[in-house]
Amino acid sequence: MANKVEVKELLDAGVHFGHLTRRWNPNMAPYIYMERNGIHIINLYKSAAKMQEAGDALAKIAASGRKILFVATKKQAKEIVAEQAEKANMPYITERWPGGMLTNFVTIRKAVKKMASIDRMKKDGTFNSLSKKERLQVDRLRAKLEKNLGSISDMSRLPAALFVVDTTREHIAIKEAQKLNIPIFAMVDTNSDPREVDYLIPSNDDASKSISKVVSYVADAIVEGLSERKSEKPAKKKEDSNASEEKKAKPAAPKAEKAEVPSKDAEDKKAMKEAKNDVKLESKSETLDKAKSSNEEE
Repeated sequence: MANKVEVKELLDAGVHFGHLTRRWNPNMAPYIYMERNGIHIINLYKSAAKMQEAGDALAKIAASGRKILFVATKKQAKEIVAEQAEKANMPYITERWPGGMLTNFVTIRKAVKKMASIDRMKKDGTFNSLSKKERLQVDRLRAKLEKNLGSISDMSRLPAALFVVDTTREHIAIKEAQKLNIPIFAMVDTNSDPREVDYLIPSNDDASKSISKVVSYVADAIVEGLSERKSEKPAKKKEDSNASEEKKAKPAAPKAEKAEVPSKDAEDKKAMKEAKNDVKLESKSETLDKAKSSNEEE
């Protein structure tokens, strides 16, 4: 279970500051506490409850061994998200969102494999056999792929969930996830639509302190889920080994006696045939008639 969220810590981090009142989304009304100096103030008690809910759900996903993709391309969130995602050993996108990242994942995987093939070329010496111009082109391609896709090189299949900072900015990622029914966790400010995400955290998604507070909490919840998974594995192995030992300790079941092989002797065969002819099964009507006659005689 994720750690408890302190409202005072959220207040100190400025999580409660929303956007200007004229830029608000009416669907965020349930999460707005008040208006002050033309700015909406977010209800931090609701933010804390939603953070706890999102943290618990993410911990369960991490404990199941699946990946959670972090998405944040805005300047003030890039470094924070990259650092926290690496801490949680999860993939992340902090540069431009590559169109079709989820809906056309096969093509994205090909680009990642291309990056790996360039690395192999450098190791086996093939790279040195290229001309100077070709080496330069390959290096540029490798750098470009590393910048855009280096952080997802270990992601061999679609993520189990998305964590997004600023849903308005990352609307393409949101749409792709919705198309594939991938659960979306997100920091949602007062200018965004909360209906687009499955687990929202009403919070200020513009200030670095606020982003750091929420993302670090989420990363800690994921790390907790991963540690639970690690602790469960040895326990499961122990149970399996105990079960196998018990199986070995049980006495072996007695072997079934072999059925007698019919005799091949000609006389025996003849005797068996005659015995079968002597045994004549009565029909149902014959049995009933016999029973009736025996009753009448009595």
